[in-house]
Amino acid sequence: MKAIVKSKAEPGLWLEDIPVPEIGLNDVLVRVRKAAICGTDVHILNWDEWAQRTIPVGMAIGHEFMGEIVGVGSNVLDFVPGQMVSGEGHVVCGRCRNCLAGRRHLCAYTSGVGVNRPGAFAEYISLPMSNVWVHKQAIDPEIACIFDPFGNAVHTALEFPVLGEDVLVTGAGPIGIMAAAVARHAGARHVVITDINPYRLDLARKIGVTLAIDPREHNLADVQKKLGMTEGFDVGMEMSGNASAFRDMLANMSHGGRIAMLGIPPGEMSIDWNKVIFSMLTIQGIYGREMYETWYKMTVMLESGLDISKVITHRFHYTQFQAAFELMKSGNSGKIILDWSAA
Repeated sequence: MKAIVKSKAEPGLWLEDIPVPEIGLNDVLVRVRKAAICGTDVHILNWDEWAQRTIPVGMAIGHEFMGEIVGVGSNVLDFVPGQMVSGEGHVVCGRCRNCLAGRRHLCAYTSGVGVNRPGAFAEYISLPMSNVWVHKQAIDPEIACIFDPFGNAVHTALEFPVLGEDVLVTGAGPIGIMAAAVARHAGARHVVITDINPYRLDLARKIGVTLAIDPREHNLADVQKKLGMTEGFDVGMEMSGNASAFRDMLANMSHGGRIAMLGIPPGEMSIDWNKVIFSMLTIQGIYGREMYETWYKMTVMLESGLDISKVITHRFHYTQFQAAFELMKSGNSGKIILDWSAA
């Protein structure tokens, strides 16, 4: 089968022929129809320090996808060929304390699809049946393709109650924009998103935020006055990994404010801990999705009218992946989808 492979320990990705994956008795074989590019995939392409420490050379990458079941293991009873599915990208051990307690998103031995094990930038992918999510027919296949990052957004946005609250999102990447849309859908009063990328600020405006601002041009304290806020933002969602953005968020939170932190800083990050302590702030780290409560909430919100389709901005045939990655790296895109249906 065709696959996009990290076949050399150097910058780059290569389209190659590799064997179709085998399935075990508890596995499901999926024919990939669409796959989306993630920032993680760009790290792998660039072969940065994290990728060098983490990625097995010779492995197909990619973890955001949708497709059709074409085969199931002998012990699989709940899935059948022909079903439209996505895959949860975190394969957990099932045996640690958190897994046994039903807190699988907290598994300390998680293996990542397309990171630690073969991924979805390929014609076929094999997954444990416990990682397969079946979509209803009404779900747009392109939206099904981005359920993984959509799940990051939902997990972050709903970590704290947002009904009637003023929300600040730092980082207008696709996940930040989707988190802002979720917060609006869940009843937030004001949702302000910050970034320095004009393209993505415009994209955030299309999705329906209250304000999308460049912090170099607009002070958050002035934004609060403009919106009639008196005590700061109630809920923060840090999606950028940028130290300056996070410090700006801390300075503009209300007393007792709560922050969900998904953005990954490139290195150590210093903050004024006196601000955290004396403002009695709560900071909650977020990783992945809750299995499978987040997936259920994603589906229900789409059924109740949440529209995230505008976050998908470009589509390429999988053979054009190099151009797709270059566009992704430019920052002038939302989610980019690779079409594998004609492979």
